[in-house]
Amino acid sequence: MSVFNKCDILVPHNIDLKKWSVVACDQYTSQADYWEELEKNIQDAPSALKIIYPEIYLSMPDKQKRIEKIHSTMNDYLAKGLFKELKDSFVLVDRTQRDGRVRTGLVGAVDLEEYDFSKGSTSLIRATEGTVIERIPPRVSIRLDAALEMPHILMLIDDPEETVIEPMSAKKDEFEKIYDFDLQMDSGHLTGYIPTKDAQDKAVLAIDALGEKDVFFKKYGVDAPPLQFAVGDGNHSLATAKTCWETIKETLSEEEKNTHPARFALVELMNVHDKTLEFEPIHRVVFDTAPEKMIEAMLDFYPGASFEDNGGQKITYCYSGKEGNIYIKDGPSKLAVGTLQIFLDKFVKENGGEIDYIHGADVTKTLSEKPGAIGFILPSMEKSQLFETVIHDGALPRKTFSMGEAHDKKYYMECKRIKMGF
Repeated sequence: MSVFNKCDILVPHNIDLKKWSVVACDQYTSQADYWEELEKNIQDAPSALKIIYPEIYLSMPDKQKRIEKIHSTMNDYLAKGLFKELKDSFVLVDRTQRDGRVRTGLVGAVDLEEYDFSKGSTSLIRATEGTVIERIPPRVSIRLDAALEMPHILMLIDDPEETVIEPMSAKKDEFEKIYDFDLQMDSGHLTGYIPTKDAQDKAVLAIDALGEKDVFFKKYGVDAPPLQFAVGDGNHSLATAKTCWETIKETLSEEEKNTHPARFALVELMNVHDKTLEFEPIHRVVFDTAPEKMIEAMLDFYPGASFEDNGGQKITYCYSGKEGNIYIKDGPSKLAVGTLQIFLDKFVKENGGEIDYIHGADVTKTLSEKPGAIGFILPSMEKSQLFETVIHDGALPRKTFSMGEAHDKKYYMECKRIKMGF
């Protein structure tokens, strides 16, 4: 069995797709006004917004009521025939970004038996950032009894020869177009196609070849278990799917384990060498803290830290209209983001405060204007570093990078059944 495969994909039809498709639930987590405007735009129309749980609301007291409503809405959408089912298929997706550039992905299902998010994993599918175990249970409570999944996971392959997605994209004019519409909130455009059977079968063979040990050794010069897929976006979503599957499979026979829909998670596959794919840094804002005290504490925590450029890792801070740089020499992590995160975790644990992870330097600066807030702006990493870093060092520090700005993220569109009997 291949690790990435065709599956039965559900696509909404005969509805307003602009109101259906919304941004990933883990975006705009400090901007309630974004989600409020989105709700006003959608109102009573069928929408992915009604079957996801925006993370900005995770701490609200009505959590259980929200989850029950999500589950009942999924069942209602299925009962009303909201979806067209594409049997045993991939979907080729063109995502036009706000700047007009188009990136291409392939929607299909990965086998969760080939994924392990634990530290030191050598599975074919690996996390690119450290998994925060405390973030999993709230997400499990949403997914475990859900009839559908509608993920925002972007899975990456290291395919410099362009053997998988690019040949399909070159023939897309021969494929059936199944949707074509503008996205909410000036976030670009989405177009989907069903590739021909021949094109799909060739893609599976090319993907399988990337996981062969001799191909892996030739590419990286490492005699180690191959890394075939790296999770780009949605690390914690895939970890949640895996956790739920481990729970579900304990109740199944060996035969049922092979075919249960929860074993396979819907993702979008992308080539890390796609020219439109950019790795954006994820910045930090700490709320409910004392900014000046935090900066002093960082200088004490790292003896090699200085306001003067000493050739060390550069971290920009901002608060109350002030901005400056701290340079940390001989930091404990190879990346500035890792060095900063080690300090932030310790400081917040001892002194209180709340860390949020922000896409975009401008948003970080705006949020840092709030009383008791401080922002940290980080440099980006080169995407060419990703696979080799994960192979040699394991998962990166959490929230190291983002694949594009929030408005260019994957928008929810396709669904897949993950519960028997639906």
